[in-house]
Amino acid sequence: MILFLFLSFVAVVAAIFAAPLRAKAWVSLVLTGTGAAAASAKAVEVLATGRTALLWSFDTPLFGHDSGSMDGLSALLVPIIAIGSVAATLYSRGYLAHLLTTKSPAHVALHYTSLTLMSLAMLAVVCSDGGCSFLFFWELMTIASFLLILFDAERPEVRRAALAYLIMMHVGFVLLIVGFARLGAVCGSASFAALPAYFAQRPVLPLFVVFLAGFGMKAGLFPLHVWLPEAHPAAPSHVSALMSGVMIKTGIYGILRVTAAIPAAQMHTIGYILLGLGAVTGLWGVILAAAQNDVKRLLAYSSIENIGVILLGTGIAVLGKASGNPTVAICGIAGALLHTLNHSFFKSLLFFGAGNILSQTRTTSLDALGGLGRHLPVTGLLFLVGTAAICALPPLNGFVSELFIYSGILTGIAERSHTLVAAGALTALALIGGIAVLAFTKLYSTVFLGSPRTHVVAEAEEVDSLRIAAMALPLAGILAVGLFPQYALQIVARAADFFTDAPAETYGLSTVCVAVCRTAWLLMAVIAALAWVRYRLLRQREVRQAPTWGCGFTAPNVRMQYTGESFAEGLQSIARPLTDDSCEGSPVGRNEIIPGAHNYDVRHRDRIGSLFSAWWVEALRVLNGRVMRLRTGKINHYVLFALAFLALIFVLSVFDLL
Repeated sequence: MILFLFLSFVAVVAAIFAAPLRAKAWVSLVLTGTGAAAASAKAVEVLATGRTALLWSFDTPLFGHDSGSMDGLSALLVPIIAIGSVAATLYSRGYLAHLLTTKSPAHVALHYTSLTLMSLAMLAVVCSDGGCSFLFFWELMTIASFLLILFDAERPEVRRAALAYLIMMHVGFVLLIVGFARLGAVCGSASFAALPAYFAQRPVLPLFVVFLAGFGMKAGLFPLHVWLPEAHPAAPSHVSALMSGVMIKTGIYGILRVTAAIPAAQMHTIGYILLGLGAVTGLWGVILAAAQNDVKRLLAYSSIENIGVILLGTGIAVLGKASGNPTVAICGIAGALLHTLNHSFFKSLLFFGAGNILSQTRTTSLDALGGLGRHLPVTGLLFLVGTAAICALPPLNGFVSELFIYSGILTGIAERSHTLVAAGALTALALIGGIAVLAFTKLYSTVFLGSPRTHVVAEAEEVDSLRIAAMALPLAGILAVGLFPQYALQIVARAADFFTDAPAETYGLSTVCVAVCRTAWLLMAVIAALAWVRYRLLRQREVRQAPTWGCGFTAPNVRMQYTGESFAEGLQSIARPLTDDSCEGSPVGRNEIIPGAHNYDVRHRDRIGSLFSAWWVEALRVLNGRVMRLRTGKINHYVLFALAFLALIFVLSVFDLL
């Protein structure tokens, strides 16, 4: 196994580095696509048969026996990773084309090597059962994504974001090592399969919290989310799409694995924890998303919001299972799993759209954009579909998954199962959905409607066909789930076997899907009919152009348009305690009856992020100062340090502490 991994790593690196500069993206696409196709074929087989497929098995000196397999949950994650990876790699070919002359061939080769290894590592993560293989591929995924974030390492903010990401991911990595080591010490096996035996004989909460923090660091769970709003804007847009749409789902995967192993009788506390964290994470993410004036930062905070929605569904499922209510359990877990799939589709599409905006206008500031719907019509249309999907509007995929979660909550209330908790979850989910509509209405209208605010925006042109083709992949997923939800339910029901043996069809979800499907197609038919009637009525009518009535003022300009800040002004009073605001320039004074020209920009920084960043920056400064004292420049001191290290290793070995 180790030899196979080493040879595979060497082959990937050699193939990409040896390829010509303009062919590196295609080599990466072939390698990624081959791995994605092989894993997806196995996933289809697992979902079709319902049987777990063994992928590898070997013994390790540290964690004992190690294996890899694919069950229903893994098989659901595999297509998410496969589609997201292929789409991101294809998109990168057009997105990075103009940078090939400014970056060295080695730089570009390192980027595509990291992109390929990250995609393959994520596939291996969701198929790893043992602690050794899981931690290896988890760390490989982290290192690869760190290198991807550093693509524009000459920018200081990129280096800061990458360093913060690396530190927090390794804090989480240490927690996972502690968790698996504890499993190995108690059960003799450091694997997910040992979790039920551990929870049967030891207290559940301590180990669960360790794993929750370790996996929550990757997922962007509040308050461990602080790396996410910084890393996503700093990374290239295709990397942001891959990290937000796909990578953070590996954290969700780990949380689901650990949660499913807990005995039903001990799940009540776990359900309360997940519901509470889901509500806080979702509300925190969506409120700060609505306050942002940068496209990519808004999308990054929206990812935190959707992680909260997934945890809400998971918490409902856990409480349903704990109380012996299979209807609530299957609704919650089906909604959580389907939203995991759906978020990967519409968030990848939205980050690709953000990449188009950035590459064509050289900015992602809402206050500098406007009127792009006329200049980037295809991007505008696809972005509109993504915003409608993320706002859970029918007939798109976000509506279906949130409907399942709502069904679980309402069923719990109707059957008097955890009524107060379910009512709180219902309120939180409704608030999250309402503020999400505000945030994405602000985003789309400010960017694509109105008039261009700068000459660069006014001269923007549509992107190349490769990027449009990459955006078509998540678009197909959005439409497929939204228009054919009954088939999505069948896939999710197979994947839910890890949590409950109850088929979704038994509890009426298939009936709900049929009704949703009919409504979706009816809505599409009505829209098509109205469009046809409009066309028939207007095709013979002469079109005249004239200035619109300007309320007595016929010389409007772009300064009169809504900006991102003014659009969300009503929300600022809510968001202000959650943010550290910084301003650049000078605002319009209260006594300026006829304002002059002003350059004014407000940035809303996450208050939790500020606390975390201040902590680790200060810690690194102190640690660096202490370490620098050891750099004396004298060879005898360095020899002494080496001898001290060897003596320490010898002592630890004698007392069997290694």
